[in-house]
Amino acid sequence: MKKMIDKEYINRIIKAGEHPTHDEIQSILGKADKRIKLNHLEISMLMSAYDDNQVEEIYEIAGKIKREIYGERVVMFAPLYISNYCINNCKYCGFRRDNKFTRKKLTQEEIKEQAIQLERLGHKRLALEVGESPIETPIEYVLESIKTIYDNSSIRRINVNVAAASVEELKQLHEIGIGTYILFQETYDEDAFEEMHPASIKGNYDYHLHSFDRAFEAGIEDVGGGVLFGLADYKFEVLSLIIHNEYLEDKYGCGFHTISVPRLKKAEGMSLDDYPNIVSDDEFKRIVTVIRLAVPYIGIILSTRETKDIREELIDHGVSQVSAGSKTDVGGYHDEIEEEQAPDQFELSDERSVMEVTKGLINSGYIPSYCTACYRKGRTGDRFMQLAKSGDIGLICEPNALMTLTEYIMDYGDKELMGLGLQFVWEHAETIKNQTVKDKLKDNINKIINGERDLFF
Repeated sequence: MKKMIDKEYINRIIKAGEHPTHDEIQSILGKADKRIKLNHLEISMLMSAYDDNQVEEIYEIAGKIKREIYGERVVMFAPLYISNYCINNCKYCGFRRDNKFTRKKLTQEEIKEQAIQLERLGHKRLALEVGESPIETPIEYVLESIKTIYDNSSIRRINVNVAAASVEELKQLHEIGIGTYILFQETYDEDAFEEMHPASIKGNYDYHLHSFDRAFEAGIEDVGGGVLFGLADYKFEVLSLIIHNEYLEDKYGCGFHTISVPRLKKAEGMSLDDYPNIVSDDEFKRIVTVIRLAVPYIGIILSTRETKDIREELIDHGVSQVSAGSKTDVGGYHDEIEEEQAPDQFELSDERSVMEVTKGLINSGYIPSYCTACYRKGRTGDRFMQLAKSGDIGLICEPNALMTLTEYIMDYGDKELMGLGLQFVWEHAETIKNQTVKDKLKDNINKIINGERDLFF
């Protein structure tokens, strides 16, 4: 059977695309600008484009396409780490088995408290993060934790980033009502994958690679992929992501809902000097923008691993979802001063609060969105992708984003945000082209200001 990720083929495509001509790049950019599907060689060529003007054009077209599909909204979320028990020994991770520290998993009461703390920050969407430990954190613990969050907070969507799971376990996650099932391949280079995961359950490359097959079989419709850029050649990783997405689309009629682009950062027990494929800022910008051109309709997620400046620049050029106010230690959301008892999973670079990120986005003309409507209205899987590929998703998302921003301002905003934010909301409401939607939106904004909540299209 033909392998999904054919290393020899991908390396051959990378080699063939190393020296694109000016005219070849212009032709590819012309296709990309019209959202015409790019082939693998064209994607490879874009990653090797060297003319400064053409590189800038890659950035500009990526930003234009993102705005055409998603409008000015930027989805906000936060990770919630509930356990750092892990039986794996991933070389790049602060939670690796060989790191000696007092392990911790949250009780259900502590998880409830964390959810309430995140709610107080204004979050409505979480990414639940759990180390792989079948004894300490079996699927039953994860399921109970999800139920605790939904039952005790106003968190409306829980995306789950847990280990590669069986069909039966994934069915249970689906039944309890998760949003997106997220799993990073970490690296698609099989040799690098084996090297990075010594003596680990996670080290089974094929089982990990086909987790999304099992997710679709279990009834989960939204899946999120990603790699940890810096473990292997970034060009190989980008092409592999695209090939994996094509495989899922061909087999299940729906590919990735999101692609995450974490970049390798310093963590406890590792040195960046040991990683020859560290990605520079310019290479990272190329990664994000080429992914946007290659799969225009997919949500691209950028975490607080990146600096404020990089995040703001890439929001202009392709990123559609960002974390804010993140903590990557277990039980990290609290009012007290943190005690250094256990390591974070990795170092953070953007430590601004949710409020500060929200204000920054508004000042840059973006709509911070706390919306979870598509998930609850059944616009998932292929139904979401049909809307995204046609560009119609923005007709729904922008009004919903404005309503959730209004809710955030009224519930959590300070005096500055009240003035700045409400003016911004009303100005953007006036730009909605569909008069029926505009009238309903303005009516709903007034209802939210007067105390109603959770209104959406």
